[in-house]
Amino acid sequence: MPSNKSVSDAPITQFINCRILRDHCLQREDLWVRDGKILDPEKLFFDEHGYADKCVDCEGSIIAPGFIDVQINGGYGIDFSQACDDAGSGVSLVAKKILEHGVTSFCPTLVTSPPHVYHKVLPQVKVHDGGAHGAGVLGFHLEGPFISLEKKGAHPEQFLRTFSSGGFRDLMETYGGLDSVAMVTLAPELDGSQSVIRDLCQKGITVSLGHSVANMSQAEEAVQHGASFITHLFNAMLPFHHRDPGIVGLLTSDQVPAGRTVYYGMIADGIHTNPAALRIAHRAHPSGLVLVTDAITAMGLPPGRHTLGQLVIEIQGLHAYVAGTKTLSGSIATMDMCVRHFKHASGCSVEEALEAASLHPAQLLGLSHRKGNLDFGSDADLVLLDDTLNVKATFISGEEVWRK
Repeated sequence: MPSNKSVSDAPITQFINCRILRDHCLQREDLWVRDGKILDPEKLFFDEHGYADKCVDCEGSIIAPGFIDVQINGGYGIDFSQACDDAGSGVSLVAKKILEHGVTSFCPTLVTSPPHVYHKVLPQVKVHDGGAHGAGVLGFHLEGPFISLEKKGAHPEQFLRTFSSGGFRDLMETYGGLDSVAMVTLAPELDGSQSVIRDLCQKGITVSLGHSVANMSQAEEAVQHGASFITHLFNAMLPFHHRDPGIVGLLTSDQVPAGRTVYYGMIADGIHTNPAALRIAHRAHPSGLVLVTDAITAMGLPPGRHTLGQLVIEIQGLHAYVAGTKTLSGSIATMDMCVRHFKHASGCSVEEALEAASLHPAQLLGLSHRKGNLDFGSDADLVLLDDTLNVKATFISGEEVWRK
């Protein structure tokens, strides 16, 4: 029986016995959902005289906005940077699997690749909402190839590019198009990069600084042209120096334009960033911290040896090594693991840990009017957690898509 046909035929779900994350604190109140959106109960009661059609007892759980991962290279044996005819099915597999880690939307990330990989993969995956089929795709994050040779990290040197033809043309020749692109990571010290940053931002694409030897003034100039993110802070950039803090200095720069926030990605897996460095960043700029997994193909695979691309990888605990070496081959962390580690290592509140995986990435991508919070009218993408921040259930548009 619809609650109120004059407004909507859609059933109303009431989540009870829960603590919901709203206005930066956990509040003991019910959450109401209809048509995939969060409802204002006062309007429901007083304007519509409506009631709940369905009640979900959360048994004391925390309800947080669904997690958003803006840097994930693959997982479960899938590598998003592989040129294949069914790239969409690989993205779909990962999208389905990450629901159990509370992720309701993500940016599939491609590392530095030859042009034919972008031309093959990018047209196959469109931005789309999540559901029972898996987490929603917010657009690709293209990490490279316009990055520094000195800070290439695990990116293949032979495919690195510069803006030799004048900037944006190089970008379009490499990527082929930007229709389903949400973010681009580049090195701001490359000649021609500042005009590229401006052009990307005008197209609504988030620009991130990373894999770079930029000094602080180059980083500040990039922010003044529109850059708003730092890719995996501390990793693949010049180390902090007191006379020239480099990209790291953006966390406390006084040259960031008024009303703008510089966000920064943090791989809180206990391996990529020392807990003391994580605490320094968080205490310097708590509102900008965005948890990312930077997960690779090996995430979600069992311990032991696996063939991944041309390499044999050995998983030992949380480490993924190139077999027979102690060379790390990337992160195998899941987002809920990062949330728990971040809280433990930083000493931050539960609310801060949850917002670093939800509100902050939504703000970064310009989506906080509908994602990353539990405000009235926002998408009902939810994660139910226990007090130790283990995921109990995941909901997209108010519908349960995974339960432990």
